[in-house]
Amino acid sequence: MTKKQKKMLVRIIVAAVLMVVLWVAYRFFGVELIDENGARANVLLIREPIWFFLYMIPYGIIGYDILKKAFKGIIKGQVFDENFLMAIATVGAIVLALIQKSGDYTEAIAVMLFYQIGELFQSIAVGKSRRNISELMDIRPDYANVEKDGNLEQVDPDEVEIGTIIVVQPGEKVPIDGLITEGNSSLNTVALTGESVPREVFAGDEIISGSINMTGVLKVQTTKEFGESTVSKILELVENASSRKSKSEEFISKFARIYTPAVCFSALALAILPPLVQIFFMHSGSEVWMQWIYRALTFLVISCPCALVVSIPLTFFAGIGGAGKEGILVKGSNYLETLSKVTTVVFDKTGTLTKGVFEVSGVHHNLIENEKLLEYAALAECASSHPISKSLQAAYGKEIDRNRVTDIVEISGEGISAKVDGVGVLIGNDKLMHREKIRHINCHSVGTILHMALDGAYAGHIVISDVEKENSGEAIRELKKAGIKKTVMLTGDAKAVADDVAGRLGVNEVRSELLPADKVTEVERLLEENKSLGKLAFVGDGINDAPVLTRADIGIAMGAMGSDAAIEAADVVLMDDDPMKISKSIKISRKCLRIVYENIVFALVIKFACLILGALGFANMWLAIFADVGVMVIAVLNAIRALRVKNL
Repeated sequence: MTKKQKKMLVRIIVAAVLMVVLWVAYRFFGVELIDENGARANVLLIREPIWFFLYMIPYGIIGYDILKKAFKGIIKGQVFDENFLMAIATVGAIVLALIQKSGDYTEAIAVMLFYQIGELFQSIAVGKSRRNISELMDIRPDYANVEKDGNLEQVDPDEVEIGTIIVVQPGEKVPIDGLITEGNSSLNTVALTGESVPREVFAGDEIISGSINMTGVLKVQTTKEFGESTVSKILELVENASSRKSKSEEFISKFARIYTPAVCFSALALAILPPLVQIFFMHSGSEVWMQWIYRALTFLVISCPCALVVSIPLTFFAGIGGAGKEGILVKGSNYLETLSKVTTVVFDKTGTLTKGVFEVSGVHHNLIENEKLLEYAALAECASSHPISKSLQAAYGKEIDRNRVTDIVEISGEGISAKVDGVGVLIGNDKLMHREKIRHINCHSVGTILHMALDGAYAGHIVISDVEKENSGEAIRELKKAGIKKTVMLTGDAKAVADDVAGRLGVNEVRSELLPADKVTEVERLLEENKSLGKLAFVGDGINDAPVLTRADIGIAMGAMGSDAAIEAADVVLMDDDPMKISKSIKISRKCLRIVYENIVFALVIKFACLILGALGFANMWLAIFADVGVMVIAVLNAIRALRVKNL
């Protein structure tokens, strides 16, 4: 509990104790029941002004801030809010008790007391949600260690330039994205990805800011400025999330602006019109005024829209906080609402369903040993930085001696010609083999096929494939279980490769051999097809996915390895690139919206039922307290269920 919440709790306890003591005292010492000629009457033993003074002590303790806010609202012209409703209802109840000279002001104190209990519940619930957000905000690093003259100097992360070597010691946060140049360690990435298992890192690995170094000392060469680092991007997303309102929140805000003055004027009409009708047409006495004013005050307490105004934004806030703990960053409650309506999920292939890492998956029809063929291939490709070249070098697994390679010629769109240890090496696609008139064997495996010839004679071919993520297939199955009607994969790969991957993963449709611009066209076509079914989500990671992420109803970016452009364009960011989080994010959003609708229906049904009862005189101030505070507390408790997303 915060200091403010503790102070409020003390006020509630003191006011409640005083109210109970006064109520008991009033029953024993306030009135005496006497019997005269068969009639019973109340006679005050203690003067009424003394009771008024005593009761105003707990009323002032529990209600002074509400009265103050209501007065300020009237001064500023912002009259119709919950503070005004509470103030006018309780002051009215006190005035009625004074006119009736009853000496009992329990109802006025009880209304204010239970309202403040509801406010305390709300404050605690919001605090719980904020703590989840704060855990994310906690990833902000305070400093970076820069080595100068053999000593470590702590500097502001903003001052560190790209390419600077920083030192991250055990227990410290990684301040800026970079490449490990020296050392190995375990990193705690739970605040970033929701993954509780530490990640082992070694020299040559890329690491992202915001993770916590747990064991060894690391020397890191920064690859980004602090403002462009992962931690800064996350903080920016979280800080801006609350500014993007959902349609439900906007509806409630508009509803409250119209509803509150409407019920105030209705209460005024209830206090004036029925008694006037009774007096003029039914010749009733003036006592009917008290009856209808009491009904009007009860009507005001019931009408307070706190349950809706508080619980709806709180539910979205809790949902965003709960998703953040799981490594899913939602940029606003409007995106959370849209996500709940998704029925079609469209995937980019490379880096989303696959790792975007090419590996040698086979060596076929080779006339020399596998290792020797891979050695020739790796050396011939040593001058290229293409992912395929890197996969050949990784498969070879030994240090590349570039002195063994001469006469490297890159043949655009076909392959490479080089001499390795004086042996003429040709490596490339079948176009290269046709051009050099070398008879080769076609490969029926799926992947990128590299044919090789040594001194003009065919030597075999190497198959290179993009590796699927371990849980991509399960992620597709989970989406279908979650009610997603259609999954589509878009890729620039050849049709055979795309069909093979889609078939193994269980994707419904595949569109292959697409250029980046073609992906936008395909998504627009799918949006048109999907119009009557629901919303469409696109999941991608690359810079060429940014236009598609923007065009889709909801864009989901892979955050850990995704490009800055993709993260910037997306509405939802998955911090650990796990495709399983896609279905989880949809489940979180649906739970959140389900709670929102539950609260709206529950609050409105109870409110309108009690308003009718209050207007007809069947509801007293105690039922009004339940209709206001009780409903708000129940709605708030229901709202904080949105925080619990672990087992979805």
